[in-house]
Amino acid sequence: MRKKETKRPTKDSPSNAKPNSNIPEPDQVLKFIEKKSEHKPKISDLIREFNIRKNQDQEAFKDMVFLMIKNGKIIKGKTGQLKIAGQKMRGDIKQGRVDFVNARYAYVIVEGSDKDIWVSGMKMQNALDGDIVEVMVYENSVNNPHKGPEGEITKIIERKRDEFVGKIEISNRFSFVRADSRKMYVDIFIPAELVNKAETGDKVVVKIIEWPGRAKSPVGKVIKNLGKAGTNDAEIHSILEEYGLPYEFAESVLRDAENISEKISPEEIKRRRDFRNTTTFTIDPFDAKDFDDALSIRPLENGLWEIGVHIADVTHYVKMNSVLEKEASQRATSVYLVDRVVPMLPEKLSNGLCSLRPNEDKLTFSAVFNMDEEGKIHAEWFGRTIIHSNRRFTYEEVQEVIENGTGDYDKEILLMNKIAYKLREERFRKGSIGFESVEVKFKLDENGVPLEVVNKVRKDAHKLIEDFMLLANKKVAEFVYKQRKGPAEKNTMVYRVHDNPNSEKLAALAVFAKKFGYEVRLEDEGKISTALNKLSVDVEGKPEQNVLQSLAIRTMAKAIYTTEAEPHFGLAFKHYTHFTSPIRRYPDMMVHRLLQHYLDQGKPVDKKMLEEQCQHSSEMEKKASEAERASIKYKQVEYMSILAKEGDTFEGMISGVTDFGIFVEI
Repeated sequence: MRKKETKRPTKDSPSNAKPNSNIPEPDQVLKFIEKKSEHKPKISDLIREFNIRKNQDQEAFKDMVFLMIKNGKIIKGKTGQLKIAGQKMRGDIKQGRVDFVNARYAYVIVEGSDKDIWVSGMKMQNALDGDIVEVMVYENSVNNPHKGPEGEITKIIERKRDEFVGKIEISNRFSFVRADSRKMYVDIFIPAELVNKAETGDKVVVKIIEWPGRAKSPVGKVIKNLGKAGTNDAEIHSILEEYGLPYEFAESVLRDAENISEKISPEEIKRRRDFRNTTTFTIDPFDAKDFDDALSIRPLENGLWEIGVHIADVTHYVKMNSVLEKEASQRATSVYLVDRVVPMLPEKLSNGLCSLRPNEDKLTFSAVFNMDEEGKIHAEWFGRTIIHSNRRFTYEEVQEVIENGTGDYDKEILLMNKIAYKLREERFRKGSIGFESVEVKFKLDENGVPLEVVNKVRKDAHKLIEDFMLLANKKVAEFVYKQRKGPAEKNTMVYRVHDNPNSEKLAALAVFAKKFGYEVRLEDEGKISTALNKLSVDVEGKPEQNVLQSLAIRTMAKAIYTTEAEPHFGLAFKHYTHFTSPIRRYPDMMVHRLLQHYLDQGKPVDKKMLEEQCQHSSEMEKKASEAERASIKYKQVEYMSILAKEGDTFEGMISGVTDFGIFVEI
């Protein structure tokens, strides 16, 4: 538990944020004292050595030295002589990123090194989790329990963040914000004049403005009030703020969207392949509004079937370098929380112009396949199209058709389900992974209070759509890759790649699974997917199913976007991309533009710029995913607290153990 800091930092203390250029860095002082260790210099010797002339600078320097003494870096003798405390320094400085484990210690992760540097919480120099820092490494390791390298932070190079979300506590003498972040171990002191009308118990966003050297707590100011802690909107907005995810559009963005014409000109229709007279429908969740994909089907004279995967043509409306484009590229993804969707694009586009609503002409970008009933592709075509959806299906409606064999467009749905099954079967035959994480869905009242929580169930209707989307994504990636003639940069593309599982985590999974009587054979690297799929089948329906499946999923690498044409392990695809959801994913917009560019025989594009956007999109996807999980956990805790008041008890299985507690799956 954090200790409350009630003493306001002194204004004349040195600040880490803006060091005086006339004052040496702490590591320079340490090196000089170590160099003069035989003579043991005094503070006056240091002032002369570093030529600190101004009285103000001398006072600031003395404050810094006293802080180093307080933090145990320097020992001051009775006669004022100084020496290095405890350990001899190597003198070499490394740069890395801080990763706090708890309030007592952290690691500095150095890029390219397989050994992280252990740092005591007393020697952090006010560094926070995620900061880029310089760290001085000790010659020997004394305190590191893992016997690896040990050191202390000597300089903060770059703050990862200076804004935090938390609950404010206000008294007559002082105020402070206790941050929500589990890795923020100090409270933030708020002067009375910077409370910004917040009241005790409000959730606020606070910005750190200074951190005086002698102070345990930084000084901040309230920049946004999110409402009373515990209310639904305040907590959900807190999650979005915590992960740096915007949830409002600027007026300029909304204005840009409103200025887009809804009319489809005859000239535009002539430039496109017309599917308006082909049977077409969408299949989505019952509460969805952004329909970004549709399927069409018609019989061909040669006995084959033409199946079209039609995707909203977002890039027709969102022009390069427009205000909308810049906003979409920055957000990179829509965010799906328990009670709302924070769209990547304004609603006029996401739920209107680009949404493939029934009985309306809509512009699309399509992947069209001539297929037999066994799922074999005999021809493919990619290009811009226009469609007119005949029906908006929910997953439940399609599932009913699949199970009962009758209903609207039953022949088409049953045939497509048969072909989807063949595609799925072939994918698993080639090594696609069958593990699925358990997802939950909440029923909420008008105030966002959870009334019921259920596990989402994936049925054949969901898999039908998934299999045709996977097919389109795969074939678009393969098409662009195969067009290469010459160097790899010829047809730069945005790929969705997935690395092989972590070998150490796989070994740990095998050991854990064995305790339940399951053998996970990992000797043959080429058959890892086979071993994992066998485990998936073996545990189905067993009490330990969810725990083992969760552990198996944790062995997996995180799929990312990149311009490198690497394979996708989880799907067992040599080349794969994201083409099918441009309303909610910016990489799909990038892929649409690239595909059209290459269809038009365009020249190579800037790979470096694309790779930077790929990295940004991967980072934003991770943040959105973490925010989604945080919102689910919040509602789970809220729901369980309601049940606890009613005296309900549950059986559970421990699914994880950490230094701050345990996870129990109910």
